[in-house]
Amino acid sequence: MSPIIIPVETFDLIVFGGTGDLARRKLLPALYHRDSDDQLPEASRIIGISRSQIDKEVYREQIEAALREHITEEHIDEATLARFLGRLDHVTLDAKQDTGWAELAERLDGYEERVRVFYLATAPGLFGAVCQKIGEHGMNTPACRVVLEKPIGRDLASAREINDAVGKVFAEEQIYRIDHYLGKETVQNLMVLRFANALFEPLWNATAIDHVQITVAESIGVEGRGGYYDRSGALRDMVQNHLLQLLCLVAMEPPTAFAADAVRDEKLKVLRALKPIKDGDVAKKTVRGQYRAGASNGAAVPGYLDEIDGGESRTETFVALKAEIENWRWSGVPFYLRTGKRLAARTSEIVVHFKCIPHSIFNVRDDDIEANRLVVRLQPDEGMEMSLMVKEPGPGGMRLRPASLNLSFAETFKVRYRDAYERLLMDVVRGNPTLFMRRDEVEAAWTWIEPVITAWQEQREPPKPYTASTWGPSAAIALIERDGRTWYEI
Repeated sequence: MSPIIIPVETFDLIVFGGTGDLARRKLLPALYHRDSDDQLPEASRIIGISRSQIDKEVYREQIEAALREHITEEHIDEATLARFLGRLDHVTLDAKQDTGWAELAERLDGYEERVRVFYLATAPGLFGAVCQKIGEHGMNTPACRVVLEKPIGRDLASAREINDAVGKVFAEEQIYRIDHYLGKETVQNLMVLRFANALFEPLWNATAIDHVQITVAESIGVEGRGGYYDRSGALRDMVQNHLLQLLCLVAMEPPTAFAADAVRDEKLKVLRALKPIKDGDVAKKTVRGQYRAGASNGAAVPGYLDEIDGGESRTETFVALKAEIENWRWSGVPFYLRTGKRLAARTSEIVVHFKCIPHSIFNVRDDDIEANRLVVRLQPDEGMEMSLMVKEPGPGGMRLRPASLNLSFAETFKVRYRDAYERLLMDVVRGNPTLFMRRDEVEAAWTWIEPVITAWQEQREPPKPYTASTWGPSAAIALIERDGRTWYEI
């Protein structure tokens, strides 16, 4: 099955942080794949911005090495690679200084009619300064957009400060706040599952659903990002954006259309309906942990403090919490969220646990009849799985057991799985903001998260330790088992 390739307009994409990890590992490989599928117009250009004193030839050599590292050999076509590298340019520029901006403006001069995308793959503290310079040098054209990577700030006040600074140069409809989880095929299929099938939506409420679990687990540690991560932590880095966005897609009401503001209006309602976690509730409904040394596949794994060069740190590498939505659809249905580093497996999934049947007509113990369960797998094996009770084949009575209906995207569609950035980058060029966060969404998420951050700081309790390659601290198990439930683990 061949995917349908929708053409886009000719564009210039300017990547601030053009030699950084995100550009080398995700952005430029995604653009190469779009070029390989003949989606990039011939005249489109990609301009990397960095402080490195290099010319475009050296930059092209660096990016070629990155592409060969992060793209499998079977997907490297030498003719396509040469064409893609020919699109690349580089401008040496320091975002906080005046030098280099005139050169960038000169490269863009004469191309005002084409789509222009500024991608800020930099520290959030530079967003305002970069946008100010873009405005001062007259580079904000009518067909211009700016992409902001997460996190947008460290708290509500800093998020508002960043949004205000960017908003002085760009109108809200020009601003694309990216969360790459929303570009994942399975996440988009969650909306299709709910709103394109008559089967689930009538059951998608407190009448039929017992609880929902959302897990984003990583088996790796901080991987050289210790400086950033120690200032952030799992709550800011993952919960405030990724997990809350997934919660919104599970819990939102049907939008009037699959259109940007219709979808984002419904997500905002969910965020505003979240019951605040504050004061004494923080200790009961949240858990934070930090991994210690352990082992994985027989090899020693360092602890978090070892990976950030020793010393002390109260930064959490694991978070579990219980969220509740105060509206008619979800009253009484808890949402259990957890995320962490150095966990037992790399997996991201949404698990919808339905309620048990009210009465069994079969001559078996009630415990032998499991409740139905829908698992939406985001990674590593994207797909969906529905657990049902069935009869075992053969004579000798009615023997029941759970069995799964399993939809694997890779096996069903047999195409290369597109990275989320491929979809999202092309959506920016098209001017389609449906899968991007609006300002009020970001600030509503911080409004809910901030009391938890404040309470943790005031409690002064260190994160609970857990051994690397496990599923987190025992307190996370107690969090859900106090309610008579248990974590779903593969």
